[in-house]
Amino acid sequence: MAIDIFRRTIPISNRQVWNVLGLPFDAVTVLDATQLIEAAVADEKALFLSTPNLNFAISAQSDATFFRSLIDSDLCVVDGMWLVWVAKLLGIPLNERVAGATLFEDMSAKPRASKIKVYFFGGQAGVAEQAHNKLNKTSSGMVSCGFYDPGFVSVEQMSTADIIEGVNAAGADFIVVALGAVKGQAWIQHNRAQLTAPVISHLGAVINFVTGSIKRAPVLWQRMGVEWLWRIKQEPTLWLRYMQDGIAFLGLLCNRVLPLAMYDKFLKSRDFIDEPCNIASLTSENNVVSLSGSLKYQQLTPVKNFFSSIIERASTEASTNDLILDFTKVSYIDGAFIATLMLFQGQLEKHGRKLVLRNVPTRVQRILTLNNVGQRFLIEK
Repeated sequence: MAIDIFRRTIPISNRQVWNVLGLPFDAVTVLDATQLIEAAVADEKALFLSTPNLNFAISAQSDATFFRSLIDSDLCVVDGMWLVWVAKLLGIPLNERVAGATLFEDMSAKPRASKIKVYFFGGQAGVAEQAHNKLNKTSSGMVSCGFYDPGFVSVEQMSTADIIEGVNAAGADFIVVALGAVKGQAWIQHNRAQLTAPVISHLGAVINFVTGSIKRAPVLWQRMGVEWLWRIKQEPTLWLRYMQDGIAFLGLLCNRVLPLAMYDKFLKSRDFIDEPCNIASLTSENNVVSLSGSLKYQQLTPVKNFFSSIIERASTEASTNDLILDFTKVSYIDGAFIATLMLFQGQLEKHGRKLVLRNVPTRVQRILTLNNVGQRFLIEK
């Protein structure tokens, strides 16, 4: 029996998420993320882990399906120093890079009586088998229970019933996918409802790190944000992708990040920044919910709880009506509210309902645009 993907390990009300370059990131450390993964394995609760780096952020700008895979993730960690630095520039508390490779290495090196069972899916020809054998020889905390190399075929061709049954038969706790970011996320989205492993993640380079065919950059290089140079040294074909990502990033930096940093600093000097979020105004009538005040990180708890209650009701009710959020009295929003709103919208859509933002003030619309999410919401006057 597949794990119920709606049994989220981390509900909206408990997630501390922030928007960076248009994507939601959980404000967690490597230790936090490791503990969440281990808890999901122990409790057999579904956890779709995504590890967006700069390439993810750029690709998600134009690929709606890829973007949706990140919104649907149960844990979305910041795997890139450039993203960490953008967060610091914007005053966002994503203070530590949480690389997927680091998470895997830490869990693999941690001795445990009952080892985490890993299944390798993907990689270049023969690499998954090599990773399987190498992990079982070297790991103190993990054991490989199987592997599969689907070859260069479509997502549908690598998602047949016999393939999924074979993956499930291995009894894995953690499926490591290595198909290239876009295809890997798509394969997970396509099959996660049928997969029985609690934890699943696309960790493309990890499979090569396990075999030793590719070495991770020295820690100093990682901290300096130049791990990409190390990767190009070992995989020269990556230079074009990194160049394209770099050009796109410069565009976002100039047109979104720096203007947002200046505009947000200006807004935080105004009196309305401290307006309370009026909980009494969070009332629902005819599927219209009114928000008011300054919707910022420090006072989002009632909003998150309200959103969570709506999702809980949506799971038991048959309504397909749009939910309308009235922003008439909203004076300010920050990256934490925006990221929470994106997750809320994603979960609402799973239940066949749309989210509509109504009467959004010009100031708030500008904040959404500079946060690179204006196009993600349906806004009406």
